Amino acid sequence: MVTVTIEGNKKQYPMGTTYEVIAAEYQDKYEGLIGLVAVDGKIKELFKQLKKDCEISFFTLKDDVGHKTYVRTATMLFLKAVSDVFGDNVAQAARVEFAVKNGTYIAAANKLVATEENAERIKNRMKELQEKAVPFMKDSYNMDDAMTLFKEKGMKDKERLFRYRRSSMVNLYEIDGYYDYYYGYMLPNAGYVKWFEVIAYDEGFMLLLPDKKEPTVVKEFMEQKKLFRTLKESEKWAKEIGLETVGELNDRICNGSLSDLILVQEAQQERRIGEIAKDIVNRGNVKFVMIAGPSSSGKTSFSHRLSIQLRTMGKMPHPIALDDYFVDRELTPLDENGNYNFECLGAIDVELFNRDMNKLLAGERVELPTFNFKIGKREYHGNYKQLGPDDILVIEGIHGLNQKMSYSLPDESKYKIYISALTSMNVDGHNRIPTTDGRLLRRMVRDARTRGADAKRTIGMWPSVRRGEEENIFPFQEEADAMFNSALIYELAALKPFAEPLLFSITKDQPEYYEAKRLLKFLDYFLSISSESLPNNSICREFVGGSCFKV
Repeated sequence: MVTVTIEGNKKQYPMGTTYEVIAAEYQDKYEGLIGLVAVDGKIKELFKQLKKDCEISFFTLKDDVGHKTYVRTATMLFLKAVSDVFGDNVAQAARVEFAVKNGTYIAAANKLVATEENAERIKNRMKELQEKAVPFMKDSYNMDDAMTLFKEKGMKDKERLFRYRRSSMVNLYEIDGYYDYYYGYMLPNAGYVKWFEVIAYDEGFMLLLPDKKEPTVVKEFMEQKKLFRTLKESEKWAKEIGLETVGELNDRICNGSLSDLILVQEAQQERRIGEIAKDIVNRGNVKFVMIAGPSSSGKTSFSHRLSIQLRTMGKMPHPIALDDYFVDRELTPLDENGNYNFECLGAIDVELFNRDMNKLLAGERVELPTFNFKIGKREYHGNYKQLGPDDILVIEGIHGLNQKMSYSLPDESKYKIYISALTSMNVDGHNRIPTTDGRLLRRMVRDARTRGADAKRTIGMWPSVRRGEEENIFPFQEEADAMFNSALIYELAALKPFAEPLLFSITKDQPEYYEAKRLLKFLDYFLSISSESLPNNSICREFVGGSCFKV
């Protein structure tokens, strides 16, 4: 018998009991479905067995790690269904590309046509597997054997990925004869994947899944055409240059051709910034360029580079930060926990902003404020502005796309830009890299360098940052006149040397440990590169240091 401590109470179970059996006893106490356990601080899957005395806690699908596990399991179930209905080679060629709202876009290949009929066939097969609760099996393979297995199956992306793994063993998952590799955990059987929908979309399919707030509700898919087009263009460009996966990036690092790639992508970004600047100038009446995007998107570097492009076209750009229009701290709204909510629209003096901007639009001379963050007060230091025929204000802030922020300004005087780091690279064809991971690593490195904040603090506040983005930025992104993808295909290799020591500083007894460990495992796929080869105007420089801009 094995003694297990759960919620402060000790119970005994026969050695070899699965954690799934134990979780079933406690399920009624939890609102969400239990998907994983922590055993003495280490996350384990439910099909694992008790081996010794231990302390156990549970993760549900409402927890971040539990929700990620549900998405991962549903994705493998989708691919298994494709394999069963259309053939193993079709499933192997399908590419899990990116997420749009509650949908994961999976590009079809090998003559699989994106039709509603085919979507229905995939969904029905997934339901059959779910109803039978077909188990997921996890086996450890010798690295050479795993590479041979995927080579025989024609999955070159995984073979290339494993070539750079230090470990001699690798864990593979199998469901009813279908094998695949995933970084992260899996639910014990298909019966757990109860909530999903499959629809045909563009040249592939959208796998619709619940969010972690409502893990049993699959919401109707909300199209975001501009975002989808931007993501797809990034994927297309990555395919054209032969850099869709981490293994391909590692190949470039090893063969010494990365420096050329860096210059090519930096030039590609500069070309896109130039196109946006040209569109602004061609509009004729634009006086306010409004830039918004989620945390660590590189907004500051982008605004500097856009300003340079505007100057080459005869315009005189002037930067303005919406943060300078914060209300005095004691007037800042509070969140549900009683803390200052600096990210809501109420934290900005919208009326003053509109009054000042309308005066500038009318040709008046206006003294603009500067917010003193140390004392929490707005101050005036003689920063006067008066717009001439060629002057343009480049305004940066999270509410820039919200019509309520600039409600009184004529639409023809505004040009709205949404910027985000929309990662186009995947670990391999079936393991996508969430854009939020790239932004979190960016912020972690920058905060440690410029704000003296350790990785524990950055990870701890990240859920709050994400909630602010969901409320104040993402709902307005489709209103942008232009979208800019600031992600650099090489940047995770450049961030790795800075991020790893920060993540290793988080100890096992801290709640941020699980996320730190996940990110360390993720970074382990990448070979490192030195930041010395990065141009000094690169957006990546905003985070690793050495930028020629004041960022």
